[in-house]
This record gives sequence, C-alpha cells and structure tokens, in this order.
Amino acid sequence: MKPLKQFLIFILILLYFQPLVAQTEDKSILNLNRLFNSREFSGDRFGPVQFIDNGKSYTTLEASKDSVGGRDIVKYNTETGNREILVPSSLLIPEGSKEPLSIDNYEWSPDKTILLIFTNTARVWRYNTRGDYYVLNLNTHKLLKLGGKAKPSSLMFAKFSPDNKMVGYVSEHNLYAENLSDGKITQLTFDGSTTTINGTFDWVYEEELDDRDGFRWSPDSKHIAYWQLDASGVKDFLLIDDTDSLYSFVKPVQYPKVGTTNSACKVGVVSADGGQTVWMKVPGDPRNNYIARMDWAESSDEISVQHLNRLQDTLQVMLCGIKSGDVKSILTDTDKAWVDVVDDMHWFNEGKEFTWVSERDGWRHIYTVSRDGKVVKLITPGNFDVIEISLIDFDEGWIYYIASPDNATQRYLFRVSLDGKGKIERISPADEVGTHSYQISEGAKYAIHTFSTSDNPPVIDLVTLPDHKVVRKLVENKSLFEKVSALKRLPTEFFKIDIGNGVALDGWMIKPPSAAGGFDPSKKYPVLYYLYGEPAAQTVLDRWGGAQYLWYLMLAQQGYIVISVDNRGTPAPRGREFRKYVYGNVGTFSAKDQADAMSALIKKYNFIDAARIGVWGWSGGAVSTLNMMFRYPDIFATGMAVAPVTDERLYDTIYSERYMGLLSTNAEGYKESAAITYAHQLKGNLLVVHGTGDDNVHYQNTERLINELVKNNKQFSMMAYPNRSHGIYEGPGTRLHLFTLLTTYLEKNLPAGGK
Repeated sequence: MKPLKQFLIFILILLYFQPLVAQTEDKSILNLNRLFNSREFSGDRFGPVQFIDNGKSYTTLEASKDSVGGRDIVKYNTETGNREILVPSSLLIPEGSKEPLSIDNYEWSPDKTILLIFTNTARVWRYNTRGDYYVLNLNTHKLLKLGGKAKPSSLMFAKFSPDNKMVGYVSEHNLYAENLSDGKITQLTFDGSTTTINGTFDWVYEEELDDRDGFRWSPDSKHIAYWQLDASGVKDFLLIDDTDSLYSFVKPVQYPKVGTTNSACKVGVVSADGGQTVWMKVPGDPRNNYIARMDWAESSDEISVQHLNRLQDTLQVMLCGIKSGDVKSILTDTDKAWVDVVDDMHWFNEGKEFTWVSERDGWRHIYTVSRDGKVVKLITPGNFDVIEISLIDFDEGWIYYIASPDNATQRYLFRVSLDGKGKIERISPADEVGTHSYQISEGAKYAIHTFSTSDNPPVIDLVTLPDHKVVRKLVENKSLFEKVSALKRLPTEFFKIDIGNGVALDGWMIKPPSAAGGFDPSKKYPVLYYLYGEPAAQTVLDRWGGAQYLWYLMLAQQGYIVISVDNRGTPAPRGREFRKYVYGNVGTFSAKDQADAMSALIKKYNFIDAARIGVWGWSGGAVSTLNMMFRYPDIFATGMAVAPVTDERLYDTIYSERYMGLLSTNAEGYKESAAITYAHQLKGNLLVVHGTGDDNVHYQNTERLINELVKNNKQFSMMAYPNRSHGIYEGPGTRLHLFTLLTTYLEKNLPAGGK
C-alpha cells in the first residue's frame, strides 16, 4: 500500500471514530423540535389560587419538599405575603397508600374547617370532570374518601351544602348526598342511565351551552335543584375504533345533528333527605326548548331558569315555586338572529333585583331588573360592549367588568356603580396596552392580575383595587421572556383593513425578521392567512398566543408573512350588528369578508405576493379555509384544513341552529353555507387533516368531502390520525408530527422567501 494511500485511510479512520462535536444551536432561530418536542417555552407554573377570609388571604398549590410529586396547599397573607403551609401533602396520603393525592382541584367548606379534594380525574368529552373526592378535616386531620362503594373515578361535581354538613355529588347519572359527620349516603335519584341523565348533561348541552355541573344546593341546605335529560330520542353517532384491540369496536355518542331530535330537558327539586322530586312546570315541548341556566333565586322557595326556544331567538327568565312547580315568566329577550344565554344573572337587594346582560339596544350591556321584571335599568350606557363581568361587589355597590371600547383586540377592567349613577371608571393602567384579566377577591380589595400582549408572555401580579397598586409580583416568567427576547423577530403589527361599504376589519401581521435575510418591502413575500371566522372565537387579539404564535414566528423566520383578520360574525366587541351579520348563511358571508380582506391587503401592500397566498385553520377555521379554497380559488393557492365541518348539516343542533336557523325553514341557506357545495371549484393545493375519533366534528365530514373531491377529480392530500379527538393531541409524538406535516406541506407548496 502506498504511503499516501495509507495516510488517507488513517485520516478517514480517525474521522470515523472521532466523537462528534455538538454544534451550538442558534437560540435565535426556532424549529419544530424546540416548539413541539420540548418544554423550552413553557411558562412558570402558578395556582390555582383561591381567595379566602374576604380577600385577606389566598391559598395556592406548591411543590412539596417532603414528598416527590406531592403538592402542599399554601396560605399567603394578601397584604404582607407571609407564607404558611396550611395543608402539607403528608396529610393527603390515603390509608394503605404511600403517595399523597394528586390535587386536580380543591374547595373549602363554608366555615373553612374541611377541605374537599378532587383527584384521580378522568376526561368526559372536553374536560376531566369525573374522578374521586376526598374530604380532609382540618381539625382532626382525618382523610375520608367520599362515595362509599362507588366505582373508582366515578364521582362528579361534589360540593358542600351551605350549612357545612353534607356534600352532594353525581355518580353514574344519579344524585347523592353524603353526611360528613357519619358518612351516611342518601341516594336522591334512582333512574339514572345512559339515556336518563340526572345532575349533569348530554354531549350537546355540555359542548354548546357550557353546561356540566347540573345541580344546586338550596341556601338553607334542605333541597337540591337539578336538571334531568331524557336522551332516549337522540340518535347515536358511532365512532369506530380500529386500533385499540384486535377487532374494531364501536363507541356510540349521543349526538343530535341539525334538524334531529334533542334530549328532553326538565328541572326538579328533591329533598336532601330523599323523597319524590317536584318537577317544574316549564311550558313548551321539552325537546324543542332548552333550559340553559338554573339556580336558586335568592330564596329557598324559588328557583330561576333561563328558557331558550330551539330557534334561540327568544330567552325567558322564569321563576319556579319548588313546592307547586308553578312557573311565571318575568323577563323576555328577543333578537332577529340569536340571543346569548346570560352567565351573569345575580340576585341582590335581598332578592328584589337581579343583574342581566343583553344586546337589546344594539350593544352588550349590563342591566338591573326588578324581581317582577317590570323595571329594567341600563347600567352601562354607551356605544361599546361589556365583554364579561369580573365581579359584583354588592356591599359597596360596584360592578367590575372587562371591556375595550376603543380597540376590539384588547381587554381592560372597568367599574361602574350598581345603581347606574356616576361615571364609568377604567381600572387597568393606561400605559399597559394589551390584554388584562383579573381574579378579584370578595370585597373587591385585591385581584390576581394577568397581563400580556401578542409579543410578550403573561406576567401575573397581586394588585389592590381600585387603585391598581402592585402589592407584589407573582409570576414574572423571566426565563420565558429571556428565551423569547433572544429570538429574531419583528413586532406583531396590528392594522385595520377597509373592505368597502364603510366596513373596516381588524387584523395582525407578522413579517420576516433578519433571520430570513431581513424584511425588504421592495420584494414580494408569500402569505399564510390564519382564519377562524365563525361566531365562536376571535383570532385577532393582542395577547400572548403561546406555541401557536411561536410557530408563526418560526415560519416568519423562514420568509413567510403571517396574517389574520376577524371578519364580521366573529365575537369581537364591536356591537350586535357586527357579530350577527352572518346569521342564516355563515359560510357565505364570512368567506366573502375574508376574501375581500385579502384582496384589499394585496392592493394595499406591494410586498404581498398575490401568487403565493396560503390559508389555514382548525375546526371553524378549517371551514373558512375550505371556503377560501373552493369559493375564491383565484386568490388562495394553498390551504390546510384541520378537522373541518364540511357541511353545517352534519354538525350539532344547538350550534348550527343558533347561527343558521332551523333546517326546516332555511334549507337553502344551509346548502349555500356548506363548503362542500363548492368543492368542485378547487384549483390549488389542499391538505385535509382529521382525527378519526373526533366526537365533536365527526370524521364523516372529511369522508364526505373526499367523496365530493373524488367525484370531481380534484386532487388533494389528507392525513387521518387514528382515534384522535378534535384537538388531535392524544398519543406520543402526535403534536410534533401534526405541525411537522403542516410545515412541510406549506414549504413544499408555498415556497418561502422574498422575490
């Protein structure tokens, strides 16, 4: 062997066996692994917090030093910050176990001597609302599991009676009351089954009316009022599980699709000692009306219900006598489109009045109403919307609420006197522009305040009210701020885009930073257009977006412009006419607004490449994506639709009928609104993604779309995730795989970079 050849072989051997030198990762550049395969950009953990002692103290959960994985319940003096371990994890070790309970949630008894702990939880549709409950006596340190011989993780919505003596809960669709002194369990209902549902709800009530906890203790602790649903007339939608066993099997879901039979709903009252239920004589066909809300009416003799017709254009407040079941209507709200259910109905003035939220004057405002409904007083006059009520301080006579009169993308705290006199006061600092949220203590002297912007992670502090003085910082998220600040990025730009006829829509834009060679307005860049477009959510909000914002930033670093716009019909605080513009034909009207917005953006900004416009969205946003690709194929070249409703007739009764009307009177509107109706017009690149175990937007939607595209010889790409639900997150590696799929598809079909 020649010397030169020997030398070269020697060098190759050295190189082959030499340990690889790790390359230093550029922390200013994002990648999919950093976003979806690590916790690098997770924020600091805090809470949940509960104020006690009328705001003088608060409790929270903190990692225990005495047990691995255990958490102590810690009490802080609100003013001084003095810390005290109130319940060490060592007190939360059940008999026969070596490990403390994992606390998913906790509740104090009215006299603060007993702690109720929710643990070993299991998912029911969206959230973990089923599990085990334990009570800890803080005086004796005795830990007791509730439910007797009930199946593990089968109890739901356990809560103390106001007199501190009992806990009520639901198990397997029946109601129970358990005495805390002797452990006696009284079964209150006996007919619970898969179709007779006591104290909780079916799928559609939970998903679309946000009803989960379905019973209420009376103020005197003698009775329990509860919902009962008869789902026997509701058809099952069958989800097919092909992967969890050798043979496939069926998972039935009670799911009323548009125009089909709903559950029959009624409300009854039963003694906490057991006995016969007195049913309230609520008028109308129970399958074609909804009892959307129910609670005690500042009395142990009457309950109030919010009765909503199936068309959802009439909402009545009714008072029901618990002895006779007799019902009287005291207030009615109507709308030519739909009426929203009210979550801020609170009785005051010894039950003589209650608070109400309505759009009856064209804006969402707070009212006070007399018990007989004859006196209705506007408390928050003006051309703006109240977004939500944070707290009503009845003792001092103040209502604290969230609104943003001047900018629909932001959120601020205001207060107004309960009697409607005096000026509206802004509480959030004028120099903190963005999104504020508050957890306010009883007495409204303190609040846990969270503030973020689109470009900055949240910070949490404890403030006094109404002066908003910071008592101390609770979460500064220093590590997350440092990581985000190190990224190459440009600030998110908020804008308004004029689409004609005096209509201007809110939007935001993320441009390529220096990582992509620097933004050059003389070049033309591809756009990824992110949409939702339905009445259930906004996308244009000046608040921290977490992993999704960082994914957009990663794409911007590659040379994409990312844009989002809120069309009319999204729930922005811009008045009733803006929100309800889409009624009766959501898909058509929202799509036109979005197409007009993109056309206007192309004309306004020369740096947008009209030949490289991509669009994507999830759920309602996937519907919007399909509508863009099918109805406006000459504008949108590439689309990615995740879990789309391809035809509103395939979705549930409450959501679709609220915004589209009844199928029996608006069949043409449903047909025109459906994206699938226009599938034959597809020209560009389309990726459709769906979880086959989606109980919300059924995989059926995508299968029907496939058939329509195949029929018209329209080529497309798709990905089915076996047994994943609507969120497509179950199973190891799923989230990373999904966003790798989306990113790769975008890069392939919509090349990045300025030209």
